[in-house]
Formats: sequence, C-alpha cells, structure tokens
Amino acid sequence: MAFDLTRLLIDVFDPQPGETVVVACDQPTEASPDNPAWQERRQMAQEWRQAFAKLGAKRGFTTRPLLTFGATGINGAELPRLVVMEKQPVDIEEALLSSSLACFMTEYSATAALDSFCRRKEDFRAASCPGIEKRMEQSSLSADYQEVARRCRILDEILSGASRLEARFSTGERCSFDLRFRKPEVDDGLLPRGKKGDRIINLPSGETFVVPYEGEKAGTPSLTAGELPVRFGQEKVVLKVAGNRIEEVVGSGPEGARMREQFAVDPARRNIAEVAFGCNDWAVVTGNVLEDEKAGFHWAYGRSDHLGGVTGVKSFLRPETVVHQDIVYAKGNPIQVAEATVVRPDGPKAVIRDGAYVVF
Repeated sequence: MAFDLTRLLIDVFDPQPGETVVVACDQPTEASPDNPAWQERRQMAQEWRQAFAKLGAKRGFTTRPLLTFGATGINGAELPRLVVMEKQPVDIEEALLSSSLACFMTEYSATAALDSFCRRKEDFRAASCPGIEKRMEQSSLSADYQEVARRCRILDEILSGASRLEARFSTGERCSFDLRFRKPEVDDGLLPRGKKGDRIINLPSGETFVVPYEGEKAGTPSLTAGELPVRFGQEKVVLKVAGNRIEEVVGSGPEGARMREQFAVDPARRNIAEVAFGCNDWAVVTGNVLEDEKAGFHWAYGRSDHLGGVTGVKSFLRPETVVHQDIVYAKGNPIQVAEATVVRPDGPKAVIRDGAYVVF
C-alpha cells in the first residue's frame, strides 16, 4: 500500500477546527555541518507543512509558516530563544505557546525542550522527529498505529507497579533496573487534541518507557546496578553501573576512551535516564536511533526530566553539556537482549525470552 501522508496526519493528530499547527526544522551551522539525510529532512518538513495546510483548508485549522532555527548540536538541549518564520525573527515562546500542535523534524532531538512547553500550556502537544528519514514512510511510519497502541498498553500494564526489570544481554552481561517509585509512559503514535497524560510523542512511534529510580529520596539509594554492553564496530565497551549511575567504562580501544571522555565532561551524563521496550512491528534497524529504538529494547543515559525523572538541565554543569542518548538492542543490532523479566508484586513476568517478545 502506498504511503498516505494525509492519512497519517489524521490518524496521529486528528487536527480540529480552530487549531494552530507549526512545523519546524533545524538548520546546519558551522559547528553542525550539513549532510544528505538532513537536507532530505528539511524537504520533508516542507512537505509535511504543505500537507497540514491542505488538510487545514478542509478541516478549518491554521498552519503557520515553516519555523527554522540554528541546530543546537546536542540531543536534549534547550531550543534557542529566537527562531525564524518567513525570514523574520520570532520568539520561540510566542511561536509555540500561540500554537496547539507542533511537529519538529530535526537533526538533533528537541523532545525534552518540547516537553517543557507541553507542561506550560494544557492545549499544546508536540511530535518530535529527530533523525526522521524519507524511507521511514515505507517502514515504521506506515505501521498500524492502533496495533502499536495495543502493544504499548500491554507493556504499560506489565511495567505498572513493578519493582525492577532484569535484563540479560546476548553477550552475557546483566543489569537490574530499579523501577520503584516510577510510572511507565507510552509513546503509541496517537496524539489527538485533549489527550490525557503525556502530550509529546516521537514519530515514528511505538514504545513503552520508564525512568529508573534515580535515588532522589533521602536515605533510599537506587538499586539500578550491573553491566551494560555497547558495541562500536568491532570494539565492545562495558559500562559498569551502580546506584543508577555509570561508574566505570571498561574498554581499551578508542571508543572506550571516547566514552570515558564524554562522561568526564559532565557527571550528570552518567545518570541512567530511561529503560524501554520498542514495539512498532514495522520498524527496521538501520543505525538510526529514532527508528531502531521502536524495534526493541533500549536504555538511555543523561537527562530524564522530560520522561518523568528528576535529572534536568539544572543537573548539568552547563546547558551545552546536556545530553539524552539512547543505546538500542533490538533485533538487528550487534548486541541484543536475550532475556528481559519484569519483577512485579504478583511475581516475575517475562517480556523477552530467547531474544523475542513473548507478550504479544
């Protein structure tokens, strides 16, 4: 079946009469040079804005001119104060808080920044699409999002009230994620006006996620601990975790050295910020994190407040060192999750066994 952009916009957003929609993309800078995929994404932003405008003419909502801004250069950073619309500078707060729906098709993730606007204005929702590619219109963007939502709900029910998640990786390492005091969230690809709960999604969508307990309660340390393997080409790096923090990077190669340097720049980057199950059955693993993470298990380090945690911009030394970075273990990645079991009050519940989901 040919991809139908208008159908996707209706299925995901269902824009209503009187709404105001803004589509945005970031622009290359001297510090963040252009690349072919980014060029294509900016063209996609134009196409999506035009599709919104055409749909709005029928449904009675307004689509604003394309919003652009210089790339932040870091995933999870704050957005610049001044952006551009029709070659004119505009305050980012005016641009977003006067809108009811935003779609950001960017090179660097704006999810955390958009989440802060969702918290400030009740009638505002946003889709963050960092790294979205045209080819995804034939893969994860073509998924049946009602089925994606069903799978997300199943995982949400399993994770709700759980005390921990035990993961064993295909390379033999194990890690236990402390889920006490936390509530899972779903990114199911459905974002209608008036949606209850979290009003920000990624596109492509399809995951249920939770922030591990970060140890913020006095006298109650986090129990997240273990070893997390990461592979870069032929080099394997192991991150040793205790108290929900990456305490040591084991690896003698250049990637191990790079990761040690990355965590040395800012201690807040050591925070385990997310653990999640991707469940979009149309997602394919290509090395693009936005889609890869929707195909299976992943975790992230750094900023967590936009997902329900407590590590935000103020936890970092400088805004420039803020980061939220996902590490993916879906089928097709060099390292996968062999087993994943959620420990609940009514007993353990296997989610992944022998590398495959057993709950759908």
